[in-house]
Amino acid sequence: MSELFEAVDALVASRSPLPPPAERKRLRQAHGLTLDEVAAALRVRRATVSGWEAGKTEPRPPERDAYARLLKQLAQLYPAPNAAAPPKDTSVPETPANPTPAPAAPAPSAATDPPPEAAPGNAVPRPADPAAVPRPAAGATARPASASRRPGTKKAAPAHPPTTDTDPRFANGPLLVVDADNGNRVTGYGIGGLILDVPAKSLPALVEWTLKEAQLGAARLHGSGRDADPLLVLTEAACERYGLPVELSDAERLAGRLPDGHKILKQLDRADWQLTKRGLGPWARIYRPAQGRQRQCVQLCIPSWNALDARTWGHAAQLEPAELARVLGTYAARVMTPRGSTAVTGLELMTALNPPTRASEADETGKRHKEHRPGSLGEHPIDCAPCEAPDGHPLLAALPRFHQRGPDEMLFEEAYDWARELTDAECMRRYLVGIDVNLAFGAAANGAVVGLATPPVHVTRPVFDPTLPGAWLVDLSHVDLSRVLVGKQWRRLDSTLLPSPFTPTGEHPQGPAWYATPTVAYAVELGYEIAPTEAWVREDRGRFLDGWYKRLRDAYVDTMADLGVGEKLRPSDFLKAMDGYKQRDPEMAIVLDAIKSTVKGGIGKLRERAHGGGWKPGQPWPALSRPTWRPDIRAAVISRARINMHRKMLNLAAATGQYPVAVLSDCAVYAADGTSPLHVLPYDADGKTVPGSFRLGVSPGMVKHEGTQTTLWAEAVREKHGQVLNLARYIKTGEVTAKDDGE
Repeated sequence: MSELFEAVDALVASRSPLPPPAERKRLRQAHGLTLDEVAAALRVRRATVSGWEAGKTEPRPPERDAYARLLKQLAQLYPAPNAAAPPKDTSVPETPANPTPAPAAPAPSAATDPPPEAAPGNAVPRPADPAAVPRPAAGATARPASASRRPGTKKAAPAHPPTTDTDPRFANGPLLVVDADNGNRVTGYGIGGLILDVPAKSLPALVEWTLKEAQLGAARLHGSGRDADPLLVLTEAACERYGLPVELSDAERLAGRLPDGHKILKQLDRADWQLTKRGLGPWARIYRPAQGRQRQCVQLCIPSWNALDARTWGHAAQLEPAELARVLGTYAARVMTPRGSTAVTGLELMTALNPPTRASEADETGKRHKEHRPGSLGEHPIDCAPCEAPDGHPLLAALPRFHQRGPDEMLFEEAYDWARELTDAECMRRYLVGIDVNLAFGAAANGAVVGLATPPVHVTRPVFDPTLPGAWLVDLSHVDLSRVLVGKQWRRLDSTLLPSPFTPTGEHPQGPAWYATPTVAYAVELGYEIAPTEAWVREDRGRFLDGWYKRLRDAYVDTMADLGVGEKLRPSDFLKAMDGYKQRDPEMAIVLDAIKSTVKGGIGKLRERAHGGGWKPGQPWPALSRPTWRPDIRAAVISRARINMHRKMLNLAAATGQYPVAVLSDCAVYAADGTSPLHVLPYDADGKTVPGSFRLGVSPGMVKHEGTQTTLWAEAVREKHGQVLNLARYIKTGEVTAKDDGE
């Protein structure tokens, strides 16, 4: 019997004890730690730590021991308010039967004021649960017989309370979808089935109520950042109720705003509310100047004014209010509260996760001041290098009016758009199979070393340094793809069947040209010496986009899990899970597309071009005044994405002799004897494939099935539209008139 007792004692000792899930979160928050910081220390995902704190999962060794050590030390620093209470069961989080909403708190501080409670460089807790906002109860979304969209249910506590933020200031979540019925009763639909009566009778009163009573908003993503302003989404009925047009006129749509003198603008002005420079348009910000550290700002989203572009939000604008609240609430919880289009939100997310300033150490009077935050892009715009400037930039004002810059004058890093004719052997195969890289630009941003807050430096006859971000003028025409290093071994390949890695068109380079650092580094990786003649380099550098990638990566993976596609599936199981995955939850499919658009759009916004009437080449445009107008960072990410794509194609060709017939951005098309990617990618019985090549899976950088068409289809459409037609653009549907909807 003693042996049994010893075995039991050993079993108990093999697992470190942990406090209840709620206590784990309390201890982390008490010490001012974010989920990201804890995850990084334990070398796990942010969602994993969130699951531990929610009681959904329990840590296993060896992470459990380290996690227990962390919590034990925090418990000594921050004892529980009722330390004498008996320990609770750690398997299930305890939920009060009747939760009481916390009182409202003052509005967040203005962005210009350093947060006094944040030590330099520290992040504040972000107690956001990345789980999808649950569907509202059936009674909360049912439309009654009348034209009203108000549910016929009593406005009691929701069955699924908001999960996006537990900060008492934002007890009702980041946003409300505001709707009205025929009797002009106004209802706000929040996350988790939340329903609120909205007493405001006018738009100024609605803004006032939102800031003082609604308890809306979201906690900042970084300790040196600022809290997200509350978002109100106005339905058509709400627009009518508050005196706004349901649709904009042609002139208003072109201007992107209501005209000056509109009665609603006069109402706001009389109530001392102001609008930003873009006025009252599809996405509007209504504010009063900050008083001390109190920020007073509300954001409006008006779907009927095309605020939710169908190209990125699908049919979201046609959803019922409760369903729309679920879609936008999940996006807000996993990405951030929308700040405009997904592209604008993607750019804003970079700053929210990596703010330009922080609070300094206290001076001799005990006051803190705003100072530059290392690792950020700073708060002032910096000039790009002349080769990085797009056409029309003020740096190029001295060029002749119709001058066309060549590769030796401008940096041209873009995604692939390449295709070739099929070989005789490929024509004998029955199918063409497209494979698509998940979140390709996000994966390329991960680990990218980019310039930070100092201007580039011009260098002549530089020695190439692959760790130094910048642009290099170098001749890569001597790189011969028929003989390259693959896995540190020289291999012979058919270079006529591969695109060049150095140009977006896949054509072989001719003479010197400007390239971003990742492109030049790949030439060295292939085994060739290079000798740059000029360079614009940035000594102040860092991995600015890592946090941005990780947040969007988790958002993407978590949303795919909601759609029934999990991580670490075997290739055949992954393909089965992907079959019809968007039909399992159409609302989460909208969120997924919005996340993908956030990645691609955010990178694109780094080099926003001039648009709108009145601009002339050589004149500055508004985007140039942003610290986040950084064409060099965009070029580095796109360069890495294209090089990553080529490296995978090269490794597959070296191992199997299979070459792509077309490549478009993140999609490659191969000839195959079957319809599945498994007829292209050589997986063995253990689920392993060619190292460094394409791998099926849900994570960014892995691939999924894009589509399959017959070889006869390819010959037919090329005979009709020309041999230069890029088959990768149409492999998904087979419709040559269809738009490219790749990520």
